[in-house]
Amino acid sequence: MASDDKVKVGIMSFAHMHAHSYTAYLLGMDSVRVAGIADEDKKRARAMAKEFKVKAFDNYKKLLKEDIEAVVICSENSKHCELAVMAAEAKKHILCEKPISTNIKDAQKMIEACKKNNVKLMIAFPCRYLTAVTRARRIIENGEIGRILAIKGTNHGSMPGGWFVDAKKSGGGAIMDHTVHVVDLMRWILNKEVKRVYAEIDKSIHNKKIDDCGTLAFEFHGGVIATLDPSWSRPKSYMTWGDVTLDIIGEKGVIQVDAFAQAINVFDDSKNKHYWANWGSNADAKLLRSFIDMIRYNKEPMISGYDGLKAMEVALGAYESAKKKQAVELPLK
Repeated sequence: MASDDKVKVGIMSFAHMHAHSYTAYLLGMDSVRVAGIADEDKKRARAMAKEFKVKAFDNYKKLLKEDIEAVVICSENSKHCELAVMAAEAKKHILCEKPISTNIKDAQKMIEACKKNNVKLMIAFPCRYLTAVTRARRIIENGEIGRILAIKGTNHGSMPGGWFVDAKKSGGGAIMDHTVHVVDLMRWILNKEVKRVYAEIDKSIHNKKIDDCGTLAFEFHGGVIATLDPSWSRPKSYMTWGDVTLDIIGEKGVIQVDAFAQAINVFDDSKNKHYWANWGSNADAKLLRSFIDMIRYNKEPMISGYDGLKAMEVALGAYESAKKKQAVELPLK
């Protein structure tokens, strides 16, 4: 712990849009000091440092030499491994944007680097902190709807553009981008792993060279069947993401979860954009509080590197299934 009793945090890259909200919430915490922002895009680093009134670093190693305990990684997906290993070797705890990486090998390398250097790795799955999700999980744990038989999930949104549609940087399109959030929720609620996945995937909406729609069907150990639509199927004026729903069917009843329903719909004609003004729980803020508490009180991460790996593995299995046109067994070989 830092001598002034504040957890000192650095931000590694502003490539991902969530870096903005994460930084804003960290700056609002009395127990945190944001030591600076590092980005290989020097212009972006200076702009973000000016906006948030913190120090800019022109490379990541300079930031890691500062007196900090932790970093938040918001780079392109393909760079997560490089930055996480760098941070782990500098003995910094890590909150890494999802997906953990773009392949199994890099994810395992990240987990091992953190273990070797005795630092904690947490993956940014903020949906675990949404009120509707946590309440549904408690109801299921209490046995109120009996044994779970099936789950139908969605995670729709608009096509984000930028590096998200560059497979070398993102690791995949809508399937990679939107599958991991909901699979993580299902794993967390059921406390079981996916053993088989089947997927049909296409690129038929946005005329890009990357998948933008698809349907996944998978089976968990224990027999629960689940489906998921993670498509970028919303118009460009819609929110980039947030249409996360779960229909959870049990022997004694059904729970319908609309994860982001605590919001007011706002339609801005001047910008031709629809957005939500949230009035309920803030998942990003709770995620960051959990990360900071993990460091301050030496807790285990709420969402581990292993959780990140297993969620990503389902997305990778979906791509393999679509290519082979048959179901794929997990874990992947």
